[in-house]
Amino acid sequence: MTIYLVTGVNRGIGAALAAGATARGHTVIGTTRDGRGETVPLSLDDPARIAAQLADIPSVDALINNAGVIGPKAENQTPLNMDWEGFSHTLTVNTMAPLAVAQAVLPRLRESEAPKILNLSSQMAWMGYRKPTQIAYRASKSALNKVMQGLATMLEPDGIPVVLVDPGWVRTDMGGMDADEDAAEVAAGILDIAAGLTLADTGKFFRFTGEERDF
Repeated sequence: MTIYLVTGVNRGIGAALAAGATARGHTVIGTTRDGRGETVPLSLDDPARIAAQLADIPSVDALINNAGVIGPKAENQTPLNMDWEGFSHTLTVNTMAPLAVAQAVLPRLRESEAPKILNLSSQMAWMGYRKPTQIAYRASKSALNKVMQGLATMLEPDGIPVVLVDPGWVRTDMGGMDADEDAAEVAAGILDIAAGLTLADTGKFFRFTGEERDF
């Protein structure tokens, strides 16, 4: 049995991850902004407050940084028309907060025999795209990749693998109903990656189907 800490389990991929892990016989500690149900209340708006919010969590084996935001309205996050406050908030939630969560949880992960950290990134983070749309979101996920690549390097001597996962375009409130992928299938793929994760994988970027992909 693995004890997972999954951020943002109230809907979408996070809810599917919680349901999928529970169905496999694992324990899930989920977070939501308001602490609904039996979840841990966690706001990602201020990274400096995250450690205090997670101070009472028990030991965990795996952290899945799932929670995120799409950013300002599409027409307000282009290189020629940027909602700066919205851009800043997107970077805070999608880039800085996952690192703050990892730092806060690290002492609990160190108590595990097989600790691991997975972070949901995006295919929109790929530097090979020259698209000018949804730049706040794209930039935040590209920055997340770099931040977590650095964390992987620093935690490698401690035997803690850190990876990024591209879930694809998923049918959720964020992705919309025209998206390609089913949330439950994506969650199953992420959990499969988590189950097989070794230190040899650290710092890599995977598709949810398990193939390594380019940054």
